[in-house]
Amino acid sequence: MELHTVWFVLIAVLWIGYFFLEGFDFGIGILTRLLARDRAEKRVLINTIGPVWDGNEVWLLTAGGATFAAFPEWYATLFSGFYVPLLAILICLIIRGVAFEYRSKRPEERWQRNWDAAIFWTSLVPAFLWGVAFGNIVRGVKIDSNFEYVGGLGDLLNPYALLGGLVTLTLFTFHGAVFAALKTVGDIRERARQLAQRVGLVTAVLALVFLLWTQADSGDGTSLVALVAAVAALVAALVANRAGREGWSFTLSGVTIVAAVAMLFLTLFPNVMPSTLNADWSLTVTNASSSPYTLKIMTWLSVVALPVVLLYQGWTYWVFRKRIGTQHLADSAH
Repeated sequence: MELHTVWFVLIAVLWIGYFFLEGFDFGIGILTRLLARDRAEKRVLINTIGPVWDGNEVWLLTAGGATFAAFPEWYATLFSGFYVPLLAILICLIIRGVAFEYRSKRPEERWQRNWDAAIFWTSLVPAFLWGVAFGNIVRGVKIDSNFEYVGGLGDLLNPYALLGGLVTLTLFTFHGAVFAALKTVGDIRERARQLAQRVGLVTAVLALVFLLWTQADSGDGTSLVALVAAVAALVAALVANRAGREGWSFTLSGVTIVAAVAMLFLTLFPNVMPSTLNADWSLTVTNASSSPYTLKIMTWLSVVALPVVLLYQGWTYWVFRKRIGTQHLADSAH
């Protein structure tokens, strides 16, 4: 396997990891309004991701940095053409991080209510926009012979991409609800399971339509296997959630995300950004990649650094693995 293909796979793995981890992260932020009934329950939900949310975003930074170094043409076209939605995501992530840290700095209800609103909207908007962005990457956009995006913002808001946005929004909300049920105790745990069941049914319908559309448009036998795995895992997650097996349900909802994102990259390869104007103007793993020497250096660095990051993040989740509830808030009030 050539190095540019290796790095396409590695970047796909980084995005899969990001959506798996940040997916329930975004879901929890959305649930602070949909699930929590009072300030204490909002605090419980935020505490479920408090030790890990910033670590989850490392996957995004790594995916962006790897794309810049391994496929500079892809990075340049993507970030210039998708400037507005990516800027909106960046602003949301900045405000969201500030909101997590500042929400509890003052006890006034208005202060906390405003930051709670910020957490909700800055979780919902990126969850939707990531689906829109990847929908356009897979579908293809207007790229000219100079590998530059020549479309407008309206071109990105097409039916396929908007459906992709709805899929990621509902899927991340479902993933977050299952995570909330896994990490909490008491009444909020039961309500999280019930909400996950309702959101999961909507997700299943939207995801099936979107993935079938993708398969019909540009899929092959390998992507079909990923499609079947994604749908089967989502159905199994709903069954496990209904039976009260939160651990299995969360694992299977994660498998759904892994299989669905893998399918998108399988349908994309060997392109990294197809052109709808002329197939010869598409960015591919060959014409968008860095030099072999650059890719070789990056490969050796990743071999050293990646295991360390995975071990540290795995240890973090193990340390903070216990369930929490409103009864645990008094001990951490200060």
